[in-house]
Amino acid sequence: MNNAQEIAAGIVAGDFKSLARGISWVENEVAGYGQLLHITPTHKCAVTGITGPPGAGKSTLVDALITVWVAAGKKVGVLCVDPSSPFNLGALLGDRIRMSEWYNHPNVYIRSLASRGALGGLHTHILEITQLMSVAGFDEIIVETVGVGQSEIEIAGLADTTVVVVVPEAGDEVQTMKSGIMEIAHIFVVNKSDRPEADQFVHHLKQMMAPSFSNTAYQIPIIKTIAAQKTGIDELAAAIATHQQQLHDPTRKNWLLTQKALRLIQQKRMQDVDATKLLAAISAQSQDPQFNIFEFVQAY
Repeated sequence: MNNAQEIAAGIVAGDFKSLARGISWVENEVAGYGQLLHITPTHKCAVTGITGPPGAGKSTLVDALITVWVAAGKKVGVLCVDPSSPFNLGALLGDRIRMSEWYNHPNVYIRSLASRGALGGLHTHILEITQLMSVAGFDEIIVETVGVGQSEIEIAGLADTTVVVVVPEAGDEVQTMKSGIMEIAHIFVVNKSDRPEADQFVHHLKQMMAPSFSNTAYQIPIIKTIAAQKTGIDELAAAIATHQQQLHDPTRKNWLLTQKALRLIQQKRMQDVDATKLLAAISAQSQDPQFNIFEFVQAY
C-alpha cells in the first residue's frame, strides 16, 4: 500500500490499516497526501469534542462514551491529542491506558496524536485527519484534546458538539476559563460528581451561565457524571444526540469555517518554507552586528 489511490480506497472501505497509513501520511506530509483529502464523505458523521482542564477525567469519560455507542451498534473513531515529548515531539500516551480494552475491537479505532507544540490543545493537521476519519464509515468521532485551558477554544471550530468537562474542585479554574473555553461549550459535564462539593459547584456553574441563557433558545445542559463508574453517561450521550439534531444559527459555524479556511491557506503558502534552510540562513547572517530579524523576514 504505497500510493494514495490504494490508501484512499482502503479508507473508504473502512479498513483501519489504510486509515492508519493515511493519517501517518498526513502527519508527516508525505508527498501526495493531499490526494487523500479530496474524498467526499458518503454519510453524515458527527464529531464530538471533549475538552477541559487536565485531571478532569476526559479519557475515562471517552472510554465510557465508547461503551454506550458500541452497545448501540455504532462504529466509533477516537482521536486523542496528547501532550508532546519535549525531546522527540512524540505523544505521551499515559492516558491511553484507560481505553486499552478497545484497541482490538472491530468497531472502534483509536489514534493518539502528539500536539507537537501546537497551540489550542489540538494538532497541526487535525482538520485533515478528521476529514480522513469522516470518510471511513464511522458513526461517531470523538476528538479529545490536551486540556491546556482558555486557548483550547480551537476545538469549537472542529466539532459539531463541544463537551467541556470540569470537576467540583475547579472553581478557580472555571473563573479563569470563563472568558474563553466557557463560551464554546454546548454541553457541560461535571465529572467525579460523587464528591461533596458537586451540587454546590453545579449551582455556581448555572449562575455563571445564566446571562447566556437569555440570549439564545438553546439551553446548555449541565450533566453530572462519575465516568469511572459509567454513571450519567447515557444522559450525556442523549444530550449529544439532541444537540446534533437541533438546528443552530449558521453564523457562528460559518465564521469557524472561515477560520479553518484561513489556516489551510496559511499552511499551503508555508509549504516552501523549510526550517532547516531557514536555520542555516539565520546562522549565516546573525553574526553580522547589523542583523535585523524583521529585515531578514521581509527579504526571505
